[in-house]
Parts: sequence; C-alpha cells; structure tokens
Amino acid sequence: MRAEERQKRILALARQEGRVVVTVAAADLGVAAETIRRDLGELERKGHVRRTHGGAYPVESAGFETGLEQRVTLHVEAKRRIAAEAVKLLDGAETVFVDEGYTPQLLAAMLPTDRPLTVVTASLPTAAAIADSENTTVLLLGGRVRHRTLATVGSWACAMLSGFVIDLAFLGANGISREHGLTTPDPVVADVKAKALEVSRRRIFIGHHGKFGASSFCRFADVSDFEAIVTDNGLSSAEAGRYARMGLHVIRA
Repeated sequence: MRAEERQKRILALARQEGRVVVTVAAADLGVAAETIRRDLGELERKGHVRRTHGGAYPVESAGFETGLEQRVTLHVEAKRRIAAEAVKLLDGAETVFVDEGYTPQLLAAMLPTDRPLTVVTASLPTAAAIADSENTTVLLLGGRVRHRTLATVGSWACAMLSGFVIDLAFLGANGISREHGLTTPDPVVADVKAKALEVSRRRIFIGHHGKFGASSFCRFADVSDFEAIVTDNGLSSAEAGRYARMGLHVIRA
C-alpha cells in the first residue's frame, strides 16, 4: 500500500472514530508503528490531524466536522472536569452565554439553581436541559438549526445577541492556537461566536486539550480576547505556560 493511500485510510479512521491510536492502526494496516507515526507526522504537517501521545485527533475543517452524536462519546470524563472547573469562575454573573457543543452543555447543567440566572444559548440540547429550573431564565437564539450540532445560526441569532449586554460568555472552538486564535469550520457559526464575544464583558474558553495547536477555516477571536482558559490536564505545562504568558489564567482540570 502506498503512503498516500495509507494516510487517507488513517485520516478516514481518525474522523470516523474521533481519534487514531498508533498501535491499533499499525495492526489494522499491517505495518510497523513507526510507519504510522511518520504518516501521522505528514498528516499533521498538512493540518489534518493533531498528534498526541500514542496517536492523533482529527482537526476539524471546512470539509470535516464532528457531530454532536460523536462529541457526547469522546473524552467525556475530561469534559466533565473542564465544565466543573469553569463553573467555579462564574462569580457574580447574572447573565451568561453558553456556547454550542457538549462541554458547554455539561457546564450549563452545573450552573447554580439557587439564585436567579439568565442563560443565553444557541444550543437546543442545552436549552432543553436547563429550562425546567425555576430560577433560570433560558433565552434560545432564533435562526436556522444546524443538523450537525442542533444549534441556531444566521442573521436572526446574531441580531438577537446584538441587543444584549452579557456578563460572562463560556465559549468553545474547533481549534485554538497562539498563531491563528480561535477557529471553527463554518462561517455562520463563527458569526454567532464572534457576536457573543463582542457583547460579553467577560469571556472564558472551555475545551479539550486536543483543540490546542489546531486551526480550522474561520477565525472568530484572538486568544487575548479571553480572561481564562479551562482545559484538561492533557495540555502540557509548557504549553499552558505559553498561554499564561499572554495574560490568561490557565486551568488544567
């Protein structure tokens, strides 16, 4: 099997499973682990994957994006830890924007219910999960619903956001890097995230360590737009230090 064909199969596996493990791919393709590592290095150079210890994660791009059904099965415990740490940064916020995605959905379920709180979100699953709390007012942004993430996008969502002044925004991304900032594959999703960032006094990034160093198609924010980053302990202390030197509070759950 030629290297190009093998790399296509590795990338397809990564996108299907949410990650690729070197030893498993080597056994499946009948090649040495070192061959898979070289292939992953080439795929990373092309921007298709992000390498981690023992494997790699696919980078989401204009041509590929994971759906919510995949996100609810990947790195669940790490995402729970991230959400739990991020909620601690709520302080006295009375109005909160909660982004689309599974980690923000977990965070929303952990928001306090013993005091009045207004939650603005584009995510249908998030809105449904917290709407039964008597002390929580949920404002669901209008617009077209993306089938992949069950979140609203478009001019209606952005227009609704433009009428708010929000205390705190919890935002995710498909990729975050010191060079390219925060990115996502779809321009309409980027528009909603950028508008939420614009109307919020405080901004906190929440996301799995596999997002770091990756860049997608549409940039919607600079790293410096955020006061804090909450991720899991898979992010190296050296890399966390680089973000901290940019003025951010970095928490590794």
